[in-house]
Amino acid sequence: MTERSSILSTADARRPLVASAAVREFARGGLHGATVADVARAAKISPAYVFKLFPRKEQLFAVALESCFQQVLEALAVGADEAADDSPDSILDAMGDAYAHLIADRTLLMLQVHAQSVAEVPEIGDALRAGLERVTRFAKERSGASDAAVQRFIAYGQLCHLIVTTRVEQIPEEWARLLSEGITHPA
Repeated sequence: MTERSSILSTADARRPLVASAAVREFARGGLHGATVADVARAAKISPAYVFKLFPRKEQLFAVALESCFQQVLEALAVGADEAADDSPDSILDAMGDAYAHLIADRTLLMLQVHAQSVAEVPEIGDALRAGLERVTRFAKERSGASDAAVQRFIAYGQLCHLIVTTRVEQIPEEWARLLSEGITHPA
């Protein structure tokens, strides 16, 4: 093995670790609040090495977002596998339940919220749209549901984001009950 190939294999091995650290750090502080140094510290490597792997902070955020959506897809697949029956509604419901469990710790949820707030940044907007495309296509293909049902599934997911991030379910007022009625999330 040449020195060059061992460097590449080390870099390839580090990319997922850096992406995982980036998910946590960008979920906590967003693009503008988290630094490459924060990600490097969490990944236990130097900031210079992070920049070697990802020359721009926006690329690092996009990689974190890709990792996030991969985890979302994996959870949706598990949910679909556990559906009560093969009907489109049952599969979509099971996928929704799996997603609710996934975002219970709020990390992936907050990363998506931060991504939406900086979607005008080309790399981040592209990664966000690519993730939404993957989720939408997966929901459609795996469930066999109508386009309208898949649209409702995605819209319902966004409502869940709103309820969880704002803690609407803890507000006893009528407007909050209207938004959160029938929607439960694991603690």
